[in-house]
Amino acid sequence: MDERDEKERTFTLPSADTEPEGEPPSLPAEEVRAILEALIFASPQPITPREVAKVLAGMSRERWQAALQELRADYARDGRGLQLVEVAGGWQITTRPEYNDWVRELLDPKAPTRLSIQALETLAVIAYKQPVTLPEIIELRGVKSGGVLKTLLEKRLIRIVGRKEVVGRPMLYGTTKQFLLHFGLKDLGELPKVEEFAEVLGEEVDVAGLKRAIEAPRPVEVPLGEQDPADQQLSLDTTRSEGSPEDLK
Repeated sequence: MDERDEKERTFTLPSADTEPEGEPPSLPAEEVRAILEALIFASPQPITPREVAKVLAGMSRERWQAALQELRADYARDGRGLQLVEVAGGWQITTRPEYNDWVRELLDPKAPTRLSIQALETLAVIAYKQPVTLPEIIELRGVKSGGVLKTLLEKRLIRIVGRKEVVGRPMLYGTTKQFLLHFGLKDLGELPKVEEFAEVLGEEVDVAGLKRAIEAPRPVEVPLGEQDPADQQLSLDTTRSEGSPEDLK
């Protein structure tokens, strides 16, 4: 056999330490937790499972989820000023509620941080009855709420989700992702009982009145197509007075 044939038959066996192509290097559990902590901290919004899976491509979902639960348990220990919470469809590191007053004093001690009682009660009605219209809110609460809705829209706690197919086609309102973040909710399914939510809103909230408003049936409205011609102009004027979605954004 000549030298050329010998070279053609020579090949290199893969090393036992070589990682299979396309597979990530094996990371210790402590490093996986550290990576997750860094990702959650750096994300401006709650980081979603899809985003985590994209960054940790190649790592099994079971592995990083187990590391996430270990990290969450670590943050749950007594004496920590931060907590790892599942909120708005993702995970976020936040300050503990019992230290919010101290953090608020650092960030902006002069800025008003609390909504008015009227705004909080209106927000609660929207949260539990959504999608809901302004006439329904007024009927349920017994007070005018147009100005309050504008405030809640500006704070991005509620949004316009459409128009109701009844006479006048009033706008429908619902809560936003910012609402979930504000109250630390994973989704709307985590809304507590009305009495418990009222306690979160504050001692000044009329708990009994709020419960009656939320549990009351919706006002009866006339579906489109059943309106008398004489009432059509009045409905049009009412819609105009309420404003357009663009006006309230």
